[in-house]
Amino acid sequence: MTITTEDGNRQNMFAVEPKMYITEKDMEEHEQETYAQRAEKLNGRLAMLGFVIAVGSYLTTGQILPGVF
Repeated sequence: MTITTEDGNRQNMFAVEPKMYITEKDMEEHEQETYAQRAEKLNGRLAMLGFVIAVGSYLTTGQILPGVF
C-alpha cells in the first residue's frame, strides 16, 4: 500500500492493484471473457434486437410506439 502525506499531515492511502491470475495469452487460448466484455456484448446484442423490433413494429403498425404515438 502506498501512503503519501499532504499539507497538514493528511495521509492518502492508495491500494495496490491485484495481479491477474490468468494471463492475456491464457484468456485468448481458452476463449475466456471478462465480465466487462460479456456485458458489452450483451448490451450490443440487446440494442440490435431492440432496433429490429422497433423497425418491425413501425412497419407493421405505422406508429413509432404502438398505442402511444
